[in-house]
Amino acid sequence: MTSEDPTTFRDVVIGVAIPVPEPWGEHLRQLRVDYGDTRAQHIPTHITLLPPTATTSAAMDGVRAHLSQVAARHTPFEVILRGTGTFRPVSDVVYVQVAQGVASCEQLERDVRSGPLGRELSFPYHPHVTLAHDLPHSVLDRVFADLAGFSCTFQVEAFRLYGHRGDELWSPLQDFPMGAARG
Repeated sequence: MTSEDPTTFRDVVIGVAIPVPEPWGEHLRQLRVDYGDTRAQHIPTHITLLPPTATTSAAMDGVRAHLSQVAARHTPFEVILRGTGTFRPVSDVVYVQVAQGVASCEQLERDVRSGPLGRELSFPYHPHVTLAHDLPHSVLDRVFADLAGFSCTFQVEAFRLYGHRGDELWSPLQDFPMGAARG
């Protein structure tokens, strides 16, 4: 990640996500790289709230104001990540399941994906943490089995706005502390 703000460019791609904290975030990111998913080198481990969405630099003040309002309406919640799942055969993805906090993620995602960030999704929203994407089926099978026993618990007190400047490098732009976490 870089500290250079990609929103200084005319067009920008943004995403909003719940970052998976350390030590689990880096552990899962490195596993993803080790299994051969090289794009994970540039993607922080996260639970998506808004998938990559094109916007402009001029719209960013409104986006930030919207996300601040969303954060104020939601309270911190606990997430438990446990076990693996897959979107196959629809999509070649293996992920860690959100075992607790699903409803809170769904409510937050719906609120984030409204107003200036309103958009349709290609698939119904399903909170998860990607472990492997578009890899050979034998690798996907191995990831699914190897991480089946994975589990971690963390408190979600904020979500993060990321920006992308076309070089596959997602940069954190701003954290939005939620409700009681703001104080």
